[in-house]
Amino acid sequence: MSTIKRIAIFGSTGSIGTQALDVIAANTDKFSVEVLTAQTNEVLLIKQALQFNPNCVVIGDEKKYQIVKDALSKTDIKVFTGEQSLEEVAAMDCYDMMLAAIVGYAGLKPTLKALDNGKPVALANKETLVVAGDIVMQKALERRVPVIPVDSEHSAIFQCLVGEGRNKIEKVILTASGGPFLGKKPNFLVNVKRDHALQHPNWTMGAKVSIDSATLMNKGLEMIEAKWLFNLRPDQIQVVIHPQSIIHSMVQFEDGSIKAQMGLPDMKLPIQYAMAFPQRIVNDFPRYNFKKPSTLSFEEPDLRTFRNLSLAIDALNKGGNMPCILNAANEIAVYAFLKNRIGFLDMTEMVEQTLQKISFIEKPTLEEYFESDGEARNFAASIVEM
Repeated sequence: MSTIKRIAIFGSTGSIGTQALDVIAANTDKFSVEVLTAQTNEVLLIKQALQFNPNCVVIGDEKKYQIVKDALSKTDIKVFTGEQSLEEVAAMDCYDMMLAAIVGYAGLKPTLKALDNGKPVALANKETLVVAGDIVMQKALERRVPVIPVDSEHSAIFQCLVGEGRNKIEKVILTASGGPFLGKKPNFLVNVKRDHALQHPNWTMGAKVSIDSATLMNKGLEMIEAKWLFNLRPDQIQVVIHPQSIIHSMVQFEDGSIKAQMGLPDMKLPIQYAMAFPQRIVNDFPRYNFKKPSTLSFEEPDLRTFRNLSLAIDALNKGGNMPCILNAANEIAVYAFLKNRIGFLDMTEMVEQTLQKISFIEKPTLEEYFESDGEARNFAASIVEM
């Protein structure tokens, strides 16, 4: 039996996908690439496919199907297109683990298909659990397959919990860098432009996550994700600002002891950990140097200035379809900000108005989650057009 783990990378041209391929390229004795998917970046998808020779590729944008098909015509790689194809490929049996790295709500359906097919998921798409965490984790439980987090914070918590199965968690502490505007007030933020907001001080990330980090919405989404991943109550999840991004998160147990996972800010480490779990494998990533230690500092988040985090905490506490509505409105708001259609602080106003407008459902079905998502997007988009 082959010991090479066959990986399906859903979202291979984004920040997580490209770094995952770097990890695979450095460990060809441990991993192979079976599936690559992209939404619009056909040029990079073709390049990746020619390098890694997967079983199949999916280009989401149907207008680019023929370009990809023609470019790969001399290979045995199967080429598919469209949203439905993502789900159909996720249901295939040609891979051993899905790396779920599609940004946003679009990652939900393929992830559910993979779990339904009994495939372990390395989850880099936090929105999947924000939108329908109860349904996703229930599916994983029924099919007895692991969901291993790739987010650096959730990977840190996951690593701290290895070997602690019988010990009760008092709380988890998610660390946040504070983003590029740490310490700034609304009179500064009102003038912030797209390019400024994309400049994260510690991490190299895609545009959506960079903006979410600048507004602290990212940390709110991570709180909701942590609830489902680790079966926690909202009052067991705390956020602390840690500007150096060396401690990635912590777990406090009921005896008061705190375990932390540390390392330099580099997403390749949690990606590699999730794909290789339960093994740790050798790499040449940079190491933290204790001979030149930096000061590690912690402070409370400014919830009055960065109100997105407050809105996310409210959605977490209320539950039901509120996190789904929060996520949908935020995706529209971030898109509008990236297109210079609205200001930085307008994103929070859009999310708040949408949360007030869309009807609350305490225990939604999957169909009701889809409907809530659509309603929230339509309402948020109508605000932009006013």
